[in-house]
Amino acid sequence: MTDAADRVVDVYRRHASAWAGARGTQPRESGWLERFASMLAPGATVLDIGCGSGEPIARHLTGRGHRVTGVDSSPEMIALFRSNLPGASAEVADMRSLHLGPEFGGLVAWDSFFHLTPREQRLMFPVFREHAAPGAPLLFTSGTAFGESIGTLEGEPLYHASLDPGEYRRLLARAGFDVVAHVAADPDCGAHTVWLARRR
Repeated sequence: MTDAADRVVDVYRRHASAWAGARGTQPRESGWLERFASMLAPGATVLDIGCGSGEPIARHLTGRGHRVTGVDSSPEMIALFRSNLPGASAEVADMRSLHLGPEFGGLVAWDSFFHLTPREQRLMFPVFREHAAPGAPLLFTSGTAFGESIGTLEGEPLYHASLDPGEYRRLLARAGFDVVAHVAADPDCGAHTVWLARRR
C-alpha cells in the first residue's frame, strides 16, 4: 500500500474540482464544528490542515468570526480555497513538515490526516502540539481500528489508514492534549470517526 499512500496528493491534484463539487457547501459535520467553535476564543485563529477548497469547513468557521489559515499539499486545492475565501490565508504545504511559527487558537484536520501512513500519523502529534496554543481544541477524523484501506476518487485508488483508538489516546496525551470527545462511526456525521481534544 506504500505506492498508494505516495500517490494521495497527485490524486487530489488531478481531481480537485471534482472533489470540491462532490463535497458541496453544506457541512454534514456541523454538530462537531459547532462543538469545536464553542471551545474557541472570539475571533480565534484556526489552522485548517488539509483544507481542500475551504468549503464547507473554513467557510463555516470564518462565518463565525474566526481567522482561518488553510494549508494543503495540492496547489489546485489552495487555488480553490483562495477563490472561495479571498479574505483568508492559505498556502501550499505538506502537513508532515509543517513549521508555520505561530501557535493557533484551534486546529482542524478533517478527512486529511487519515491519508497518512500509520508511521506518518504518529509523527504528526508533535506537529499538532507545535501549532496549538494552550487551551486550543484539535478536531480530526480517523478510522475505527488499526489498519489501511483503499477508497476511490474519480475511479482512482485513494489511500487511508488509521491507528488503534488506544494509540491515538496515548499519542494525544504524550503531546499534551486531553480527549474531550470521541465517537466511532458517528451516525449523525456520515459515519465519520471523530476526535475532539484540547491542548493543556
